This record gives sequence, C-alpha cells and structure tokens, in this order.
Amino acid sequence: MSRLFILFSVCLLVSCSGVYKQVSPSIKSKTVESLSKVTPERKKELEASIKNLPASQREGMAFLIAYMSKADLDTLPAELLTSNVKLAYKARETFPWAKEVPLPVFYNEVLPYASMDETREDWRPAFYDMLYPLVKDLTDIHQAIDTINKSLRGLVKVEYNTKRKKPNQSPSESMKISMASCSGLSILLTDAFRAAGIPSRVAGTPLWVSKEGNHNWSEVYIDGQWYFTEYYPDALNKGWFLDRAGKADKSNPIHWIYATSYKHDGLAFPMVWARRDSTVGGVDVTDRYIELYQKQLVEKAKGIAVTIRMYKAEQCTLDSDGRVAETITIKNAKGDTVASGKTAGPTDDMNLYLTVTLPEPGEYTIEYTTAKGLRKDVVEIKEPKEIRLYFN
Repeated sequence: MSRLFILFSVCLLVSCSGVYKQVSPSIKSKTVESLSKVTPERKKELEASIKNLPASQREGMAFLIAYMSKADLDTLPAELLTSNVKLAYKARETFPWAKEVPLPVFYNEVLPYASMDETREDWRPAFYDMLYPLVKDLTDIHQAIDTINKSLRGLVKVEYNTKRKKPNQSPSESMKISMASCSGLSILLTDAFRAAGIPSRVAGTPLWVSKEGNHNWSEVYIDGQWYFTEYYPDALNKGWFLDRAGKADKSNPIHWIYATSYKHDGLAFPMVWARRDSTVGGVDVTDRYIELYQKQLVEKAKGIAVTIRMYKAEQCTLDSDGRVAETITIKNAKGDTVASGKTAGPTDDMNLYLTVTLPEPGEYTIEYTTAKGLRKDVVEIKEPKEIRLYFN
C-alpha cells in the first residue's frame, strides 16, 4: 500500500471525524445516507455547515440534514440552516423550560425550520427578538405558553381570512397581507413557540367526520404530554373543535387527527392543498383526541348543546363576510342567565361557531343586538340544535 494512499485515508478519516464530532452513530449514519443523494459540491457545503458549528450544536444540524426532504436537501441555503440552529440552541440555553426539553423532542419539535411545505425563510430571529422581552423573566412553561398565545395576534397583526393568498403561507407572507388561513395561523403560532424554546407542532385533520372541511391548529409539549391550542386561544386542551376531533372515524384515515413530525417515519401529514405530497412526516394522534373528548363529555354532564350563528341576513352560510360577531345571552324561564358568548365574525375561522350548553330542556330567551336594537327571541329547546340569527 502506497504512503500516498495511506496519507489520503488518514486525512479523510480525520476530516470525517471532525464533521461528525459529538454526533451519535444513528444520526451520523442517516446524515451520511442523505448526503449521498446530493452533488459533491452540495455535500461539501452541508458538511461544512455541520463542522463550522460549536461541537455541542453539530448533532442538531446533522439531525436536520438527516431527515430533510429532497427539495430542501438540494436547495435550502446553508446560511438559513446555520442561523436557525444557532438561535434554537440560544433559546435552549436562555429559557429555563427549554433546558428541560429532552433532546429528541428538541430536535424534532423545536429545531426544525418549517412545519409543513410553506416557503422556507429565516423566521426565527424576528420571533426571538419579538418574544424575548415578554418571556425573559418567566420561569414556568405554562406562563410562557399563555403569554405567547395571548400576545402573538397583537404583535404580528394577522387575522383569519378566507381571502388570503394561499393556505400554507410562511410567517412573512401572512404578516405582509395581515391575513392567513387556519394553516397559516398555525404555522405562525408554532414558529413563535419554537423561537422561545417551546416544543410545538401543527396538528389537524384533512376532513371532519361531519364533512365540514378541514382544520389545522397547534400543539405544545409540556412534561411529557402534548396539549392543543390555537392562534385564537382558549385554555390548553379546550377549544371549539374538540367535539369534532373527538368524533374522528378511526376506520378512515381521511378523518384521522394528525400531528406533523420533522422526522419522517413512514406516515405522512396530509395537506389538503397538496394531496399528493407525502414529504411532511405525520403522527396519528386520533386516539388522544377521542379520549380527551370523552373525558370532557363526562364533565359536561347531561347538558344540551346549542350552536348559534349570526349573519347579516339570510344568505349562503359559506360567505365569511356575511357573519356577524355579536354577544348572545340566554336566560331561562325565571330570567336567570344560563349561558352567554360571542358568535363568530367575518375574520374568524370558517369552522368556528358559538356553542353553549344549556342545563335542561325548556323555554329559553335569547337576547342579542341587531341593527334595529335589542331583540329577545323565545325558543323551546328540547334537544341539541342549531340556531341562526340575523342582524338586519
């Protein structure tokens, strides 16, 4: 064996070990496999992006490359990857709750630069700078989630609107036009959580069992468990869509509840705008939502669920602009208030509507304001039903 060959082999070994220093064998193996699919120039660029990071951050970068889609593997700027990784680790070092996140969860639900197939962009710096002043003095992850949930809408100035340009908008695309779909809002919220070191992922269904369309929302990870929330927040694991998610049909995957996963283990997250795209990893979480719904049903005892929608006038119920946000008060025959709430307006999710629970069958008075002033409708309610009110 020639001395030149031996020298070349030693240099190659040193180079390889330098790139993958402090990277676990399993992630290294998958990263090497991914890099075998790109050009030599691209391989060199991505390996340099690993090697140029501090040793403690290299495994995170290697993980991203290991499970990257082919399109991102070929085209995603190394500078974007590097910026993303550095700030993700900065959040992990800065916030107390982030330090406690298990590494596999950090890699898969904090570190990723995207949730679905949205436009790739370096969103993390802007979100970190935006949220840091709000959460820097907090020590509890519940407080951090609640603060971000309640503050983000006012910070980014984005509202739900069916006139958005596309369903899978990136954060900057949504902020540029101040509107987004439920998917775009979920991407915004998930990215915000991740920027603060909070594990988050998008969840949703391609089609409710009731055939009323699809919906996406966000999930957050706390002490080993996943909880759902969304851009227009209620309490964790509380929301208008749980009664639909909890009725998911386990026999038909189109009605399952899915969560996204950066690491693709075979199941794909369904995107209704790109039905043939299976590049986004998915996790079947249907059972968890069914179980959660069943538990909350018990809590509601034997009340009667009533759905209330208000429109400007009699019209197509799919016309988002025709909906009216108005406070509704329901009183029993004695005049006691038994339920109240606000109907969904034109900027609310199309799947959102006011649902209240009445204690027992009987005669109820529904009070609300119209264009002509206060109105009181007396309604006999014996079973769950939908009530449509008109403003004009």
